Amino acid sequence: MENMKTRKIAVPTLNGKLSGHFGGSEFFTIIEVEDNKMVKESILSTPEHTTGAYPKFLASNGVTDIIVGGVGGKAIDIFKANNISVYKAQGIKTPAEHAVDLIAEALDTTISSCKDDGIHPEEDHGPGHESKVDKK
Repeated sequence: MENMKTRKIAVPTLNGKLSGHFGGSEFFTIIEVEDNKMVKESILSTPEHTTGAYPKFLASNGVTDIIVGGVGGKAIDIFKANNISVYKAQGIKTPAEHAVDLIAEALDTTISSCKDDGIHPEEDHGPGHESKVDKK
């Protein structure tokens, strides 16, 4: 029997779609992929949001990849240190739609991290992320 390529893809989820910033997600949708086919979808409740908690939590659950809308630089470093590849989402879609994009190699690994100043315009991160920019 051939060795199948398996992945566990995490998508931070809010209201059934990608959360604009993974720290604001309700839960993580986990999509298991074997030989580039989605075989299982499950939900993981998020742990308390403290520095480094989410990357370590996902690594302990066997996650190999995460698709994000926005994420901080420290989190990116911690994901990489835990052998989790970080991909930039293309728009706000369902977790399964983002997984299809990843399988098709349509996602970018070049991520601009959120700034530590806490300013995250919604047009950069999508819904589910608090914006501190005045909209005029």
